[in-house]
Amino acid sequence: MIQTHQPLIIEVSLNGSVKPEQNPTVPYDDDDIVAQAVECMEVGAALVHNHTRDPVFGPTGSMDAEDYARPWRKLLAIRPDAILTPTMPADPGGVPVEVRFAHIEAMAKEGLIAQGLCDPGSFSVSVPLEDGVFAPTDLVYRNDAHDSHYYVEACRRLKLGMSISIFEPGFVKFIMALHRAGKLPPGGIMKFYFGADCMSFGLPPTAKALDAYLEMIEGSNLPWSVSAFGDDCVGCGLAEEAIKRGGHVQVGIEPYGGPRTPRNVELVQEVVDLAGRLGRPIATPAQAAQILNLPTYPVPFEA
Repeated sequence: MIQTHQPLIIEVSLNGSVKPEQNPTVPYDDDDIVAQAVECMEVGAALVHNHTRDPVFGPTGSMDAEDYARPWRKLLAIRPDAILTPTMPADPGGVPVEVRFAHIEAMAKEGLIAQGLCDPGSFSVSVPLEDGVFAPTDLVYRNDAHDSHYYVEACRRLKLGMSISIFEPGFVKFIMALHRAGKLPPGGIMKFYFGADCMSFGLPPTAKALDAYLEMIEGSNLPWSVSAFGDDCVGCGLAEEAIKRGGHVQVGIEPYGGPRTPRNVELVQEVVDLAGRLGRPIATPAQAAQILNLPTYPVPFEA
């Protein structure tokens, strides 16, 4: 049964680790990020996620806050209702969690962001070889329980909602334990990141896998969204299953893994068109902020 009572929040994930040789439309320059974010918001995106040129798996385990803030100041001057979400670096070994989170704290203090990050778990990162077997890499996106608690408490202290990345079912268990104990900060969304067979993480992007996650959060009323890494979220049917169940959808060049080289706005428009056929209204940024219980820009910061 299609649940049409709540507007659909669309998040666009603009770039990620995708290189221009893979998709020539992927934005990394400041003006391109701003232009594509505005374009996507005009057709229906309420949340905007992007990476800078700082690699997630870099040698320093840190990211430059100014590289995020510079285009986002321009974007917010045009669309002050934009809800922005950064990413976070992996720990290359021995880098304190405070350093890895410092760029988020800096932007919170400037009032640029309404939601911070919480990645409550770890997973191994690899790519398949020609025979389909995953390569013997030593990359781990590592967030131990200490780190995960830090993210939660940092968002509480900074009065940010949480963008909660769910790469594996164990991540849900960490969040639900906090929820049952009444210790989750107010505001935020659980983002179920499904992985195609070529991805070394995640449940497959299917209705049965989605229902497994929904069983884990049953009764919580926590907002949630889906994204299909290495696949086409609309084309594989995952977006439709989420829309019918009352969830939200993330699309964009970062997670897209289909045969095309689409523009970000095309992927957003496909979700808008699908929602229209299913009778689900699209959330404005103001409605998204209300649904996710987020403050609006400029976000007040109290030391």
